[in-house]
Amino acid sequence: MLEARELSKSFNGVVALDGLNVEVQEGEILCFLGANGAGKTTAINLFLGFLEPTRGEALVKGKSVRSDPVSAREHVAYIPERVALYPDLSGYENLRFFAELAGKRLGESELLECLDTAGLPRDANHKLASTYSKGMQQKVGIACALAKSAEILLLDEPLAGLDPKAANEFCSLLREMRHQGVAGLMATHDLFRAREVASRIGILRDGQLVDVIAAADVTAAQLETLYLEHMHEGREDAA
Repeated sequence: MLEARELSKSFNGVVALDGLNVEVQEGEILCFLGANGAGKTTAINLFLGFLEPTRGEALVKGKSVRSDPVSAREHVAYIPERVALYPDLSGYENLRFFAELAGKRLGESELLECLDTAGLPRDANHKLASTYSKGMQQKVGIACALAKSAEILLLDEPLAGLDPKAANEFCSLLREMRHQGVAGLMATHDLFRAREVASRIGILRDGQLVDVIAAADVTAAQLETLYLEHMHEGREDAA
């Protein structure tokens, strides 16, 4: 579903992502962990076509994002740290607008079902988005992905700023979508939530993928220890 082949990006000679090789299959979520500047967001932006690679290729369902960005993005839903909703529209109206923007003309019952599946409280469907908490905004983002029938999710720090209850609900939604065959690539700082939601966890350091672990093979404590070891090695290399 997603594939990076020697995917690299430099900004004014500074390497942000260096030779990333990775695949994400149907029904799999890969979480990228790493410090700020490790290359997590850069990788996601390359898959979205927001950036041009310096070298290598980003593929979505076998299609090059660089040569055919419109076709590649047809299959993708993007959920950033804060979903950008129109504040003077309701959650329902935002969903209808973004669904139509994606070429999906759904009836009222179908749109409400998407919001319900995403976990937005029913009494919030027709309230202005300006009154929503961040967790509610993220749920509308998930509803947009459902309305679009997205096969792939690209998520950039979607858990940042969520309270524990909202984060737990969001991760439950992601696990359910994974079980339905949706593929996902998520950048996060949250080691423990990454282990809960991911099939595999990749650790990025200084633009390089330094480790990939099956989430089921490590405890939360083991993952934390492994992550800190990689970060410590990076500091030693820089010394």
